[in-house]
Amino acid sequence: MENKNLQFKTNINCGGCVASVKPHLDNADGICHWEVDTTNKDKVLTVKSEGMTEQEIIDTVKKAGFTIEPLIKK
Repeated sequence: MENKNLQFKTNINCGGCVASVKPHLDNADGICHWEVDTTNKDKVLTVKSEGMTEQEIIDTVKKAGFTIEPLIKK
């Protein structure tokens, strides 16, 4: 399966939030890299996926207690 870069709008807005979601994303099979731009007003989570679907990423972040939705490019 091809690698995909997916972006999401979240409410992960500080270092503490990043630390809370980190074990969930680090341990998810199919994610090779992820980062959150907490300086962006949409708190953009970028995920480099190696087989994990958009919905599986959404479910993982929600399980960690955060809101997440696909980022619509304008």
